[in-house]
Amino acid sequence: MANVQPAVASAAPPDPAPAVRAAAAAVAAQGAVSVAVLDTESGVSASYGTGSFVTASIVKADILAALLWQRQQAGRELTTAERAAATLMIEQSDNTAADTLYTAVGEAAGLDAANLAFGLTGTTAGADGHWGLTETTATDQLRLLQVVFGTGSPLEADRQGYLQVLMGQVATDQDWGVSAADQDGAYTLKNGWLPRSATGLWVVNSIGRVTHDGRELLVAVLSEGSADQQSGIDTVQELAEAATGALTAELTG
Repeated sequence: MANVQPAVASAAPPDPAPAVRAAAAAVAAQGAVSVAVLDTESGVSASYGTGSFVTASIVKADILAALLWQRQQAGRELTTAERAAATLMIEQSDNTAADTLYTAVGEAAGLDAANLAFGLTGTTAGADGHWGLTETTATDQLRLLQVVFGTGSPLEADRQGYLQVLMGQVATDQDWGVSAADQDGAYTLKNGWLPRSATGLWVVNSIGRVTHDGRELLVAVLSEGSADQQSGIDTVQELAEAATGALTAELTG
């Protein structure tokens, strides 16, 4: 009778969620914060914080993704004028260009329809042309980053690549944020910042792709309630470093 070797159960993938939550919670932050991070190789992700946040200018990446998707559905490319506006909107965070492209996608109804196709379930586009008041969650922004950078995206590869290139060429005075967690200098990102008129407190957000401990990560950090923009930037950068460091430490053991 042949010997039968007992089956060896494969090891469960590590769960970095507790470590990421603990690391993020240790960051001294003003107001409300949320962070989500995903390792693109393993698909393992973790997040900290809940609730919705105003996007400010990070929604510009979403607007361009939506426009690219709409044109793809119609079998068309962006016009020369749309490409010029897209460059200004992403690289310089130009608001007039964002107004133009938000109109081009159909404002709130068009952006919401694209986000439904993208799988964003907790994002509501800003009404009456106020794209910067779109509300979202960190986990939804992580999903948007997967649309931009991931495989199996609703966007074709060349359209993903176009948006990736623009996000890799943001103005040098706007390359703060999740880039603080990057260790190879090839990060891509989009940031947003906005003082709230009712309180004077700041919304400061950052989303993008970085490399940390040799691993490619997608990172979204949202914050609201900082006393000034620099305090918000400091908080976002500390959260990005804390969350990515905790995630990679758990994955590499």
